[in-house]
Amino acid sequence: MTDGASSGESAKKRIIRHVLIAAGTLFLVLGIVGVFLPILPTTPFLLLAAACYARGSSRFYRWLMNNRLVGTYIRNYREGRGLPPRVKVIVITLLWVTIGYSAAFAVHVLWARVILILIAVGVTTHILYIRTLRHEDVDHP
Repeated sequence: MTDGASSGESAKKRIIRHVLIAAGTLFLVLGIVGVFLPILPTTPFLLLAAACYARGSSRFYRWLMNNRLVGTYIRNYREGRGLPPRVKVIVITLLWVTIGYSAAFAVHVLWARVILILIAVGVTTHILYIRTLRHEDVDHP
């Protein structure tokens, strides 16, 4: 009887593992899209991807944390080190360019424009309150 219970438990763990990997991949894609579409918050999606991969697949988690584009960003944010000034400037600039363009040319309803501007103000405030990572704060091998 224990064989049936253990194989059922094993199948359940496999399903959970696959769901976590799929969710992690979805969050990673949303985080990457969020780099270019400021309405989507990049950091929370990347952190969710890391959490899902950590529980679902050590291989995917290692890949994400060692990824040259987002790995350092996730580690620095999780460890409370902050964001480099260049990243802050790029993110805020892209945020205001895309939201400004959308509010000026793509959205024709006043309340939607106001919401877009409020989102931009909120995201800008959040980014400015994140600690600024200085060169001397970076671990050097």
